[in-house]
Amino acid sequence: MQQTITIKCKLKLQSSLDESFLTKSLEQYRRACNAVSQYMFDHSFEMAQAKLNKALYHQLRNDYGLKAQMAQSAIRNVVARYRTVKTQLAQKPYRYNTGRQDQYGNDIWKNETRTLDWLWHPINFKRPQLDLQRNRDWSLKDNHIMSINTVNGRIKVPFTCQGFDQYLNGTWEFGMAKILHVGNKWYMHISATKELPDYLKEQSQHVVGIDRGLRFLATAYDEHGKTLFFQGQEALRKRRKFKRLRQQLQSRGTKSAKRRLKKIGQRENRWMTDINHQLSKTLVNRYGADTLFVLENLANVRFATEKVTKIQRYEQVSWAFYQLAQFLTYKAHLVGSEVVQVSAKYTSQRCPKCGRIYKNNRNHQQHLYVCDRCGYQSNDDRIGAMNIQLWGTQYISGNERPSFNKLTAGE
Repeated sequence: MQQTITIKCKLKLQSSLDESFLTKSLEQYRRACNAVSQYMFDHSFEMAQAKLNKALYHQLRNDYGLKAQMAQSAIRNVVARYRTVKTQLAQKPYRYNTGRQDQYGNDIWKNETRTLDWLWHPINFKRPQLDLQRNRDWSLKDNHIMSINTVNGRIKVPFTCQGFDQYLNGTWEFGMAKILHVGNKWYMHISATKELPDYLKEQSQHVVGIDRGLRFLATAYDEHGKTLFFQGQEALRKRRKFKRLRQQLQSRGTKSAKRRLKKIGQRENRWMTDINHQLSKTLVNRYGADTLFVLENLANVRFATEKVTKIQRYEQVSWAFYQLAQFLTYKAHLVGSEVVQVSAKYTSQRCPKCGRIYKNNRNHQQHLYVCDRCGYQSNDDRIGAMNIQLWGTQYISGNERPSFNKLTAGE
């Protein structure tokens, strides 16, 4: 099994000339990507690398001054973006009311699969960036110095990255790098891959069910019956603060307010990312190697905003649960653990003691679950984590797709 991570380095440019070289390279690369995007849009979304190279390679080099490998990277980057959009469109078909009704008087709805032909305009690359191929466009020198290729030739740039030396022990392989200019700072994001042994169910020493939410960002329940709660109230308060700031700025509508809005959005995203990093790191450090972390699969799960107050709707739908799962997955892999996802169906409605599934047993206002059959009661988030942990136990016992059946659970 291969595990790929992104190493974020901060570049320390030594002169204004070096900065001008990088600035020009990022802009020319962005323009080249837009040229490739326009060509693909005009030619039925052609994605064959060989055909695109034949049609565009010399144009990219002559018109935008890109080096040989940069031209190849621009084509590859645009193709990857279109493939991502193609997948996203296919996953979300267009649903519309046909205007007809069935025999019971219900409206008949129809789904229509969306393709790239649904795009009205070619994909636009707005943010200046530069993709660099390892050993062709960038290389690592001694004393934390990068050799970076630009449209004006190579430059040598010192960089800082906390803990970078751990990736130099021979087990990591560097790949593509991306240069970004954020504000007045320059960053280089490097892809690094490490070969790891495949995780075997038999090596599981711990099975931890994790219920994700808002009141508690995560509730973890292990095979010993111990529960860990990670409070989310402080995070909610801070998010509401960001929300108030955005409302105030949106009401002004000035150019300066719009610039401020953009900065606030970026700051909130960075803060959420940091919280998810801390939470996933804490979970991995707490349970260590040979742990099976079990999460609910929240894909296509709808958080009903009409069931909460208006002030809570924003928090209900906008926390980065997917990002938390991604962070937990790669951190678990690095220590020899694994993350699996199971169905979210009935996890908050099932009594973990007697198996009774009854929706009304859960009191959302009091955050309490009380079983009307056996009388067992506990925090509702803990109930979810207990059921998820049970599914993890069934998974390592050989059941690849564990699930609860309401009809066989005494309902």
